[in-house]
Amino acid sequence: MTNEEEKEKVDQAAENAAAEKESEETSNTAETIEQEEDVLYDSETPEPSPEEEISALKEQVEQSENKYLKLYAEFENFKRRNRQEAELNNKYKDQKFAEDLLPVLDNLQRALAIEGSDESFVSLNKGVEMVHNNLVETLEKHDIKAIDALNQPFDPNFHQAVMTEASDEESDIVIEEFQKGYILKDRVIRPSMVKVSE
Repeated sequence: MTNEEEKEKVDQAAENAAAEKESEETSNTAETIEQEEDVLYDSETPEPSPEEEISALKEQVEQSENKYLKLYAEFENFKRRNRQEAELNNKYKDQKFAEDLLPVLDNLQRALAIEGSDESFVSLNKGVEMVHNNLVETLEKHDIKAIDALNQPFDPNFHQAVMTEASDEESDIVIEEFQKGYILKDRVIRPSMVKVSE
């Protein structure tokens, strides 16, 4: 056998071995793919039935409806709170104005408490009284009224007791008023400062 023939035989044997190896690898790869496909097919969940789909959709609709109703209720509450706040602010809008005017009214009342017999004093006193009455009327037009305290039963909602004194009156009666109290509609702007019987 010549060198050439030997070489051909070796080449042929190498080719056969390579072809066999390739065939084996292809077979192994095909087998692996089949196994993976089997696993995939096994792990896939079955298609849901139409009844199950309808049930799931109904549940989604119900959840969405509940969310909508909650949001709607919250929004309605928010609107109601805002409306109530606006009404309250409107109802008591004159409170700050009244609080600023009360010291002026107090000074006019102090001026009226001063006594004198001189003609110019009487004339001045009459003028002060007119201004005082005018201011009281204006406040009353805005629902700002004096609290009636003297000889009334003591009420901590309207009166502030700064003194107590033994008296012939029954106990817990206002026997003296040091400073007038005022209310705006149904809200106390300032309680009356009073002396109460024991």
